[in-house]
Amino acid sequence: MLSTKPVGRGASARKYDLLTAMGAFALSQGKHDQRRVLRLMTLITARYNWARDELAVGQREIARLWSVDERTVKREMALLRARSWLVVRRQGARGRVTEYRLGIERILEDTAPRWACVGPDFELRMGAPEAPDVVPLPVRGTVPAPQVSDGTEWALAQAVLHAGDPGTYASWLAALERTERAGGRLTLRAPSRFHAAYVQTHLERRVLAACRDVDADVSEIRIIAG
Repeated sequence: MLSTKPVGRGASARKYDLLTAMGAFALSQGKHDQRRVLRLMTLITARYNWARDELAVGQREIARLWSVDERTVKREMALLRARSWLVVRRQGARGRVTEYRLGIERILEDTAPRWACVGPDFELRMGAPEAPDVVPLPVRGTVPAPQVSDGTEWALAQAVLHAGDPGTYASWLAALERTERAGGRLTLRAPSRFHAAYVQTHLERRVLAACRDVDADVSEIRIIAG
């Protein structure tokens, strides 16, 4: 659920899941990587603005939080950027601090091998496959465009998603079925629990953006298993 922005319904659980994944990963690494991830986790819990998906903290404040000098902060932040765990949103200039966002997709990719160490429920929730044969394979070749004749927000959003990334659409989004619309919440049904968990984890933000492109009243996407 966490290639998505961890806000909205279930946001608290998503934040803890992300930090759990990072912690499990860190504990499997050498001491230098352990310390680096711990520093980032401390910075996230202390100063990350989840609602705005933003980290804006000066190097002096980070150095005080980490009990290091500013030269160490520069090096560690550069390494986190190089790893794409932190992504620059706005470069600092003229006394303004650099603004970052979390590279959640990359964090999930790097930590995925350690999800099973937390437990099978966590692995499923985070979107890791239960067995290789249940993973939908990418569709090769030409992918037919979705039908938009019924005019629903989901049909129109599918066309947007297909145009933007036909491969991802064919593998994960074409199988989703519209089941219910209640106010701003749109409920979609996936063919399996794993499929639902993967979309909720990795593609919810993209799906919501496409739905809002065609219907600004959509404020939440709920994925259920069929």
